Amino acid sequence: MIYDEQVAKAGELITSHRGTWDGISADAVTRMRLQNRFLTGLDIARYTAKIMRADMAAYDADPANYTQSLGAWHGFIAQQQMIAIKKHFGSTKGRYLYLSGWMVAALRSEFGPLPDQSMHEKTSVPALIEEIYTFLKQADARELGMMFRDLDAARASCDELRAKQLTNAIDNYQTHVVPIIADIDAGFGNAEATYLLAKKMIEAGACALQIENQVSDEKQCGHQDGKVTVPHEDFLAKVRACRYAFLELGVDDGIIVTRTDSLGAGLTKQIAVSTTPGDLGDQYNSFLDCEEIDPATARNGDVILNRDGKLLRPKRLPSNLFQFRAGTGEDRCIMDCIASLQNGADLLWIETEKPHIAQIAGMVDRIRAVVPNAKLVYNNSPSFNWTLNFRQQVFDAWAAEGRNVSAYDRARLMSADYDATELGQEADARIRTFQKDASARAGIFHHLITLPTYHTAALSTDNLAREYFGEAGMLGYVKNVQRAEIRQGIACVKHQNMSGSDIGDDHKEAFAGEAALKAGGVHNTMNQFAA
Repeated sequence: MIYDEQVAKAGELITSHRGTWDGISADAVTRMRLQNRFLTGLDIARYTAKIMRADMAAYDADPANYTQSLGAWHGFIAQQQMIAIKKHFGSTKGRYLYLSGWMVAALRSEFGPLPDQSMHEKTSVPALIEEIYTFLKQADARELGMMFRDLDAARASCDELRAKQLTNAIDNYQTHVVPIIADIDAGFGNAEATYLLAKKMIEAGACALQIENQVSDEKQCGHQDGKVTVPHEDFLAKVRACRYAFLELGVDDGIIVTRTDSLGAGLTKQIAVSTTPGDLGDQYNSFLDCEEIDPATARNGDVILNRDGKLLRPKRLPSNLFQFRAGTGEDRCIMDCIASLQNGADLLWIETEKPHIAQIAGMVDRIRAVVPNAKLVYNNSPSFNWTLNFRQQVFDAWAAEGRNVSAYDRARLMSADYDATELGQEADARIRTFQKDASARAGIFHHLITLPTYHTAALSTDNLAREYFGEAGMLGYVKNVQRAEIRQGIACVKHQNMSGSDIGDDHKEAFAGEAALKAGGVHNTMNQFAA
């Protein structure tokens, strides 16, 4: 329904109350409704799930249609990302948000900064999803509010063409609300705990849940050591729990991203149950590091496997964990991914130790031999030293081609001395096209950076502190922050407007008319930024 039709319908409702609602403005009612398009988190989850499903189909048709996101640890950070995307690119299409469990643990826990080990309050995850969408909806309200003010000005000056342009823009308004891929870690407990948390996250607005195959109470960051995986049936029970949560809440298009940490995880806490040779449990156990034993040497408490008539004892560590054979990580990853896709997962996440297209593509090719439309979400992680990795890749490629690399010391390729060299420039070119190349070659549908705004907050604060508390003084803020905001057209320079002051003034005028005491008068210092 277009804007003018909504105003007319609201007017009919007001009139039907025979004068008792005459103090209500049909325009104001319509505007408030448009500024609050999403009434619940489930409205958001259903809306954004359809966006993601359409984007997945578009990627299947053409890998150039990959999608991207940046991690956000606060609603304001997410809001500013989406405002910037709309400003620079005119559309949020193909751009999502990522909610990182790592950043929740490090920045949002009441215990203070924590490592990525699922020790933070699990309720903080759905709370952050709700917070992010509150800020994104406020971005809509703010931008639409400015359009409504422009419309009033156009009408007051009898500029019918401008008024028509504005109503068309309002009718075709693109929201800041985009899909969130939300990290549920390893489920924060058993399958029932996973189901309950998944419901909270979906009710807050999440259309995509990312769950990993680590042991919940031994969970580690994917780029640290000591990772412990669970047998497939345990993991798939949690995948099904997430699907039940989506279906119960009517988000039939909900997306499940299953993450395997097997590439870097050499441990398991359990021996898998196996009832048939070659089943998932048997395959999982086949990778265990075992030693053949004589039954007479069996010790009390030993776990014994019978494999092809041989009795094998899996090696048990002092931690009571069992270890996998070295070099089996990639094969276990392939098995994990295929099992997940065959049991309800929509997208895969393979946690790697470096950003290497050939490595990722090799695994994806093997997965797609069984599941042809397999697609990945890939972590373009700040845990990788991107500069060093890509310079080493170029160095090794050139050396393999027989090129002379004697001008470069592979051990110190991170040095700024190499920034302007041919090798440094070639590495940067490969980093620049990594996402495009990996999406075409390695089946990556979605590229994300988990922790970017954690690092940008630290970097910008360091730069400001160095200048402001140093010789530059106030110029350190004015030149490098405020003046840059003005010159770059950063909306937040008008911080009163960004915080909702003008929205509040519009409401005051609707509620109290000429008696409204508004903040945006001639003495508001924000007027200094009007130009």
